Amino acid sequence: VKSCGDEIMGIVEKIKEIEAEMARTQKNKATEHHLGLLKARIAKLRTQLLEPAGKSGGKGEGFDVARYGDARVALIGFPSVGKSTLLSEVTETKSDAAAYEFTTLTCIPGVIHYKDSKIQLLDLPGIIEGAAEGKGRGRQVIAVAKSADVILMVLDASKGDIQKKLLEKELETVGLRLNQSPPQISFKKKKTGGITFNNTVPLSHLDEKTVMNVLHEYKVHNCELLVREDITVDQLIDVIEGNRRYVKCIYAYNKIDLITIEEMDKLARRPYSVGNAIFYY
Repeated sequence: VKSCGDEIMGIVEKIKEIEAEMARTQKNKATEHHLGLLKARIAKLRTQLLEPAGKSGGKGEGFDVARYGDARVALIGFPSVGKSTLLSEVTETKSDAAAYEFTTLTCIPGVIHYKDSKIQLLDLPGIIEGAAEGKGRGRQVIAVAKSADVILMVLDASKGDIQKKLLEKELETVGLRLNQSPPQISFKKKKTGGITFNNTVPLSHLDEKTVMNVLHEYKVHNCELLVREDITVDQLIDVIEGNRRYVKCIYAYNKIDLITIEEMDKLARRPYSVGNAIFYY
């Protein structure tokens, strides 16, 4: 009998094999149908990758935090970027902070009182690269992040864009869509009648054959699909999967004393970045 760990490793290997095939495949008109199919297969495997943890029971000790107040904000970041310091500064909650990794081992909740509102702020363990594959406590961290109304991504300003890109990739992999709107697609499964596909705008990223290939990969043979914007195959897959979470993300750059004024100015001018509330570690 395969253990949960073996099952996860098997799925991860399959994903890597498909990613390698995609990397070898040249992108052109002749291969776009095949690449679309490979993307659908990866999306299905990634969904399976998140399932074993749910079957094995629970979110993990310290992570099953009851929702409280008017909104929930999840602090996401690599270890030792200052999440605990921020929580302690803006709430009355004590969260251990130190200059070594993985100080926070469980999910620590705090509450911000703003006028008549209560905002729940969750300090999560530092997320590491590979969290989407179950490394560290990545699964539990991501599960809580998916329940949040806003994600506050805490970044080390001295690391450039490395942390931001890695975290965005990890969150994208598990179905979180940061600062995006759901694509304007109407998708309804039916029991009979075949596939009805219509678009109200010209599609420059995919054609009907690609759409049909992706639907058949998901074993969808009867449905109504109406596309109202120029979507990509990734957005089509998101809608078919039906488990994506569209959430606002604010980027908070910490340790700004380690960069120049010019670099700080560039960071503060970026979209969704906190320019006037960036804090020291």
